[in-house]
Amino acid sequence: MDSEFVRLLKSLRVWEAGVTELRPFDPTTAPATPLPLFTTWFAEAVAAGQPEPHTMSLATADEEGLPDVRTVMLHGADPAGWSFATHVNSGKGRQLTARPYAALGFYWPVQGRQIRVRGPVTPAPSQDAQADLHARSTGALAAALTGRQSEVLGSLEELARESESAWERAQHEPDTPVPTWTLYHLQPETVEFFQGDAQRRHVRLNYRRTEGGWAKELLWP
Repeated sequence: MDSEFVRLLKSLRVWEAGVTELRPFDPTTAPATPLPLFTTWFAEAVAAGQPEPHTMSLATADEEGLPDVRTVMLHGADPAGWSFATHVNSGKGRQLTARPYAALGFYWPVQGRQIRVRGPVTPAPSQDAQADLHARSTGALAAALTGRQSEVLGSLEELARESESAWERAQHEPDTPVPTWTLYHLQPETVEFFQGDAQRRHVRLNYRRTEGGWAKELLWP
């Protein structure tokens, strides 16, 4: 391994004083279900200045069961589930069609917190997906209209042409439907909350869905 890379890697620190505030977390005060705690932690991450707290890792598996992961945007978290969107014919859309199960990962280093969510994924009705898309920015609509996500691209010039045309259409026809755009809901079976600790006594609280409701359990760090 390149020595410069190793030195750079070893020079890095996590949870630097003055940058990260590791808050105490008493799991005995946690609510009976995970959604209220998620929304509280999310609001605290925003208030603490965490950049892009609404981005998350989305892990799926392909037809052969091989894992895949990427960063996407959270579109909602409510009783319908944790929501995100993509084209149904994109790489992740095809994987979710073949294996409708996924995992989400949030990391908010400004407070040393992680949240992991796992469960089955279902597509929302088409009208909900279109409403979700048209509530977003012109750029989001233009990107959706450009389409062909994850397909092989011939050149950056081709992308520029298609993107310019999509932007023009999005600006002049803001209600244009994009049939492949799909809103997905992940219904959690497990939700884990991780609070970092300076002494490495990290607190991990796991919610697990059972037939009788949510069970809470602590996990070893």
